Amino acid sequence: KSTVTSMLAVAMARKGKRVGVLDADITGPSAPTAFGVSECQGANDDGLYPALTRGGIQVMSINLLLDNASDPVLWRGPIIAGAVKQFWTDVIWNDVDYMFVDMPPGTGDVPLTVFQSLPIDGVIIVTSPQELVSMIVGKAVRMANMMQVPVLGLVENYSYFRCPDCGREHAIFGESHLAETAMKYHLPVLARLPIDPNVAKACDSGNAESLACEELEPVLAAVLSK
Repeated sequence: KSTVTSMLAVAMARKGKRVGVLDADITGPSAPTAFGVSECQGANDDGLYPALTRGGIQVMSINLLLDNASDPVLWRGPIIAGAVKQFWTDVIWNDVDYMFVDMPPGTGDVPLTVFQSLPIDGVIIVTSPQELVSMIVGKAVRMANMMQVPVLGLVENYSYFRCPDCGREHAIFGESHLAETAMKYHLPVLARLPIDPNVAKACDSGNAESLACEELEPVLAAVLSK
């Protein structure tokens, strides 16, 4: 999810849009690492300024506020939910056209807080090929429907690995069940992303903005249509 969030933000910024990334995964934040930022721009009486990437993407994450990025956040659900709210209300976002919110897995406090407290136009559900994931996807779809948040579609990450020598595609995590899941919930399949070591390398080194994002064009089209 974090990789897809980062790549979508990069692709949208390349279209000339002002983009923000709100890292709502409080206990597993990764946006600062992916974008190579380590601190916010500052603060005043009105609030806190988010970090700014080399390409101009605004980023807010709990890891920007910790003394040590590897320190664990040992908070209970209500405090985590409060922090997510503050990332929206107390951060000075500068004329953002599109904000991408990276959420943790599941249907717990954070997704509920995001759906209830932020003006969400739509949610993109990121999944992987394993059959057991389809049940988790179903829970996420039903939660969004209950909260009256439109589901724009599905993105499958780690869909396949393309051999650099022979060009053949290999289903490392097994055959995909995405088509059946999409049909069951009447949702479009927006993208199937391959396992790509270059993507992992770029995000690990803080160079997410160097990534090519052609596979995500249908996802961007769905977002832009809202």
